Amino acid sequence: MNFLDLFSGAGGLSEGFLRQGFNPIAHIELDKYACETLLTRTIYYYLKKDNLEHLYREYQMLYHEKDIVKKQAREELISNIPIGIMEPIINVEISDKTLPFLFKNIDDRLNYMGIGELDMIIGGPPCQAYSLIGRARDKDGKTGDPRNYLYKLYVRFIKKYKPKAFVFENVPGILTAFNGELFRNLKAYMKRVGYNIEAQTLNAKDFGVLQNRKRVIIIGWRKDLNFDYPKIEPVQSNYIVNDLLYDLPNLGAGTSYKKFIYSGELNRYLEEYKIRKSYDVVTHHNARPHNTRDLKIYKLAVEKWNNEKKRIKYTDLPEGWRTHKNITSFLDRFKVVAGDEKYSHTIVSHISKDGHHYIHPDIKQNRSMTVREAARIQSFPDNYYFEGPRTSNYIQIGNAVPPLMGEKLAEWFKVKLENY
Repeated sequence: MNFLDLFSGAGGLSEGFLRQGFNPIAHIELDKYACETLLTRTIYYYLKKDNLEHLYREYQMLYHEKDIVKKQAREELISNIPIGIMEPIINVEISDKTLPFLFKNIDDRLNYMGIGELDMIIGGPPCQAYSLIGRARDKDGKTGDPRNYLYKLYVRFIKKYKPKAFVFENVPGILTAFNGELFRNLKAYMKRVGYNIEAQTLNAKDFGVLQNRKRVIIIGWRKDLNFDYPKIEPVQSNYIVNDLLYDLPNLGAGTSYKKFIYSGELNRYLEEYKIRKSYDVVTHHNARPHNTRDLKIYKLAVEKWNNEKKRIKYTDLPEGWRTHKNITSFLDRFKVVAGDEKYSHTIVSHISKDGHHYIHPDIKQNRSMTVREAARIQSFPDNYYFEGPRTSNYIQIGNAVPPLMGEKLAEWFKVKLENY
């Protein structure tokens, strides 16, 4: 079974389908660093097939080296893979202008692989134009944002390749954008090209992810197929967020961990949900620096959570600690990741800005979450290597579909597609 990945990001949704044995035709993504991450992950899967994972781990352990060293090492890894085997990762914006180029590349790949029919298209256009917060902060409510209509380009791929089914992921705000008119148009467009569709709001916490993350998942299937919407039983467990964090070495603000070795043993959650293997190494575990004022606020926020199980509000801060004049809205500027709860609050790309909304629950460490910690909350495994600078790593993670969520969807589709 095969799939085409549009608006790929760092590959969270794709990762779920790869784990279930789906073969990628191509990944298309605008962001340069996300494409580099996708390439590194592609290398991992091809090395894994040939029992060469040790070469990949050696690459991971170059994490603290200069970019030029890592680039050369990655090129050496690629030399272990026969030419033409790896799927293309196309670093191009999806637009009316680029569609002919993209279609040609995909056609060439399908011909090379001897594939006559595409099984699935997966992906989701950038969500900022549909997000409720984004619309609230924009004086025009994002009405002039061209990203509102990227779904039409997504449907152009569906119309051309007529896959058996597709998965379209986005934020809940897509259902209400422009008083619901955008979603009505999207449904009509998808049905017009020959697909039955259904949309549901799903929560990542029901898929084993220790995060409260709601997303709209639109499923479409060709009208000639007897499909329906995936029926997935919610995962029930007693794990808490600290089960994700306890084995990562303690860090203070502005410090880096360079030894690659875990500080705790592999626990049941990390193993069961494929976050960590016994032979994995620690990368991307560097703590941001914070100024003295922010560190005081972080400590106050953690104390309030630990003692009262309450979130700190901006108006709770001493006046001398406030830097914003606005004290009537967005009062939850500082938020602790609740380590003693079953689920973290939602990881979003804003984590790249300052970390104030993602304070580590351990008051002794007194800092915001590292890239690796954020990746774990999103259910990325520790062998997932994010390319690019730290800011880009946070954006890639915050925008991603949790791999555990993607895998459950892929597992359901695998069973369905085996009958066609």
